[in-house]
Amino acid sequence: MNKKQFQKLAATFTLILVAVFAAAQTGNDDKGFGAAGALQTEGYSLEEMLRYAAQDEFLARAEYAAIIKAWNVDRPFTNIIRSEERHIAALTPLFERHGFEMPEDTAAQHVVIPESLEHAFVIGVEAEIENIAMYVSFLAQDNLPDDVRWVFEALMRGSENHLRAFEQGLERQLSRGR
Repeated sequence: MNKKQFQKLAATFTLILVAVFAAAQTGNDDKGFGAAGALQTEGYSLEEMLRYAAQDEFLARAEYAAIIKAWNVDRPFTNIIRSEERHIAALTPLFERHGFEMPEDTAAQHVVIPESLEHAFVIGVEAEIENIAMYVSFLAQDNLPDDVRWVFEALMRGSENHLRAFEQGLERQLSRGR
């Protein structure tokens, strides 16, 4: 790793730490909602996994829509919102098939407006990292129905793509700021 790559990595890490600290200071209590709630839980029922997954996809869609509005940006946020819509559409029939009610979309109550466009990309990176970790945790569960496993694997791959898009956007923001 050369000096420039190290500096970029250090700056990214610093931004993520600042964002995590700022989120903790806002008093926005996301415990029990989406990936943040899932990652504080051990052992899940099928209904809990589906609920956390739907909440997290709702939250990503709402957060990225708020970022678009606040910062008058387009890509990659608009593309990822469309992807989040497909994620929600993939989860929806699982609720019915397994006899559960789709949770209400209350994600707007959990949205945090970033203080800068750079911070918006940090939020995107953090959100996708948590989303991926949530799906990894779910996929490690025993007796996961095949249809649910297939959807969780597909959604995790989608989140890995979103993570790359946000990391690239953050790199562009950091390079413009110098």
